[in-house]
Amino acid sequence: MLTIALSTLRTRLTSFIGTFVALALGAGLIAAMGQVLATTVGSPDRSPQRYAAAPVVVVPDDRLVVNTWQGRESAPLAESRGVPADLASSFSRPVVDRVFPAQLAGGPPAAGRPWSAVRTAPQRLVAGRAPAADDEIAVSAGARAGDRVQVVTAEGAEPYTVVGVTDAGPQATVFFTDARAARLSPRIDALALWQPAQEVRAVVGNRAVVLTGQDRVLVDPTRDSDERARNNADTIVGIAAGFAVFIAVFVVSSTFAFAVAQRRREFALLRTVGATRRQVRRMVYGEAGLVAVIASALGAVAGPFASGPILDWLTGLGMAPEWLVPSHATWPSVVAFTTGVVVAMLGVAMAAHRAGRVHPAEAMREAVVESRAMTWGRWIVGGGLLGSALVSMGVTAVADPSGASNDKSFMPVVMLLVAGVGLLAPAAVRPVASLLAAPLARLRGAGGTVVPAAAAASTRQTAATVAPVLIAVSLAAALLGAAAMTDDAKTAMESAPVRADYVVQPTGTAGLDRQLVERLRAIPGVDVATVAPTSVYTLEGATALIQRPTEAVDPTTLAAMLDLPVIEGSLTDLNDGTIVVSETWERKLGETVKLWRADGSEASLKVVGLLGAGAPADSYITPAHAFSAPVTTAYVKLRAGTSRDSVDALLKQATTGHNARALTKALWTDDNGARRNSASRLGLLVVLGIILAYTAIALVNTLLMAASDRTAERGALRLLGATRAQVVRYVVGEALLVVAIGVVLAAGVAAVSLAGLWASLVQIAGPIAISVPWPAIGAVTGGCVVLAVLASVTPVLSRG
Repeated sequence: MLTIALSTLRTRLTSFIGTFVALALGAGLIAAMGQVLATTVGSPDRSPQRYAAAPVVVVPDDRLVVNTWQGRESAPLAESRGVPADLASSFSRPVVDRVFPAQLAGGPPAAGRPWSAVRTAPQRLVAGRAPAADDEIAVSAGARAGDRVQVVTAEGAEPYTVVGVTDAGPQATVFFTDARAARLSPRIDALALWQPAQEVRAVVGNRAVVLTGQDRVLVDPTRDSDERARNNADTIVGIAAGFAVFIAVFVVSSTFAFAVAQRRREFALLRTVGATRRQVRRMVYGEAGLVAVIASALGAVAGPFASGPILDWLTGLGMAPEWLVPSHATWPSVVAFTTGVVVAMLGVAMAAHRAGRVHPAEAMREAVVESRAMTWGRWIVGGGLLGSALVSMGVTAVADPSGASNDKSFMPVVMLLVAGVGLLAPAAVRPVASLLAAPLARLRGAGGTVVPAAAAASTRQTAATVAPVLIAVSLAAALLGAAAMTDDAKTAMESAPVRADYVVQPTGTAGLDRQLVERLRAIPGVDVATVAPTSVYTLEGATALIQRPTEAVDPTTLAAMLDLPVIEGSLTDLNDGTIVVSETWERKLGETVKLWRADGSEASLKVVGLLGAGAPADSYITPAHAFSAPVTTAYVKLRAGTSRDSVDALLKQATTGHNARALTKALWTDDNGARRNSASRLGLLVVLGIILAYTAIALVNTLLMAASDRTAERGALRLLGATRAQVVRYVVGEALLVVAIGVVLAAGVAAVSLAGLWASLVQIAGPIAISVPWPAIGAVTGGCVVLAVLASVTPVLSRG
């Protein structure tokens, strides 16, 4: 049978084009994504930036270490302890570096540092001179020598004269005199040294950490952003690769089912001459194996060449670091080839089983009309997948509504829905085609009858052609709609507790300075509450050290600004010796909790309040327990009788020159939603762009396969008197009907998935609208229409 399979491949190449392309594309995409993953994971860290010229760097030991009965547990500190001040005097001519928020008013995000630290990167003067007085600075960006500027630090905004400009360093920097920097930021963040590391370690001991060589990157300013970019790229690659495998199985299953339906008489003839069912199945598996090996090998070899453009694309979108070193690993190609072959075998299983059930008597048929659109196996598998998706959504809505907002739980549900509807599609083709074609029945001519009749006469072939449209439109609608709804829910949860009339937030990275906070509190007729996010640490079960996010707040004004879900206790009892925690802490009211603060210092605080679900923070403490944490938000509430117009003017005046802005609650909510939506959509659009390109090619190839099978039928139309233009219109009508059926099925998938998500989100965020991404749906549908019409008409026009 393998010999027959090889001969079949040579004589019926068009029947395998769709499968070949689907497998080649799937293997190529997996190989490309694997190569990108190998690059992001395997690339070494970039060379040290901030201390590139300093061979030895002493930094604080910013880890909290706690002894437990199972050993030592550690966690990174949220706020640095700083290098012990007396260590600086233990070395000759060290660079005492202090890194603190300092930004020109209206300028780019920047860090403040003492002028002596200019040699650590190194950064050189390109204009002017070094700062010599307390009111002089040098900058790397944002101003020119001689400019008089405002610089915002944690203390406030003060005027300085720019006396020098340096070349660009690892980050935008404002250089102060060493004395001025020490007053602005007393904490020592690092000592840069030019002496043997062994000597330094002998002096430092266990009081700090000594970094040399590549370890100096641990204190680079770009380290966190680099890691986030790596993680973003890894996430996108993983999702795209997962969808590639899913779509490959789906398309291969559809195209092989299509091919088997086209060749029923051929299989019946084989049965007539003595072939057993097992032999027919082996032949189909052999065909699939030969196609899979060739196509997967081609994709596995060609795929890595696409990793470069994909990586450049991600880098251009800011979703991958620029300095990554391209990988030359071979494992992505091996994985892609193996996956392609396995996918083909999985995809052909149902088609092979169906081919083996063809009866010899079917060789006597002249017309190839399907007598049965669905088999029991297809009903069971399709219904099972659809039922699993519905049950999963129901369980999530009942047991874990908040889990629905996680892409890792929502995307598998969408896949199950698409797969289930795709398998059940043959049963829906006839009723949907009849419904869509009903308006055409009133038109003159036979087109309104012939087009839907052709689709209904070969439901499995139509379903196979519909599959790429179903995938493209449903994924675009479901994923983008879910992202928008999830963002709306998060925004609603964030804004719902806010009672304040205004929210003041920084426009830079320095937080809200103390001078600005004092100005806000001096505005007559308003109350002000500030929030400084930080962390505390608890030892759970005497074994696990857990870092818990907390917010340092003023308890006297917080209750007026935020409507917190306090289920026990009261916020009014919050003071320097107490804490308010969420119920997830599993603590009792009145219980004393031993914890460690953000700088590692130990404290014991009494629980005076328990927060229920929906609280904006995990816990609340007073500012006495937050040390270097910046104030990131100030809530402003009008007192009775206060003029909103006057407060608007005073808020604008107070924030001017402080890199901050005051927004009404409505504008703040809209702004948060817009920023969150922009970030989430970007990653999804990257994934969808890759997936849609794949499904577009699958759509074209499936239609070309169908065209080859309809040549005799269209020839018969010409013999019956149809003109060439009429045949073209008939073909266009068929293509449009196929796309319309796919869109209807996709609408069902999107509606069910978004309704299930809404049922979960409405429980945690209150009433939210079901978001339908009409522009994206229109664009994808339009693309499918264009591709379907071109792929259907081209063979007709080429044959004359």
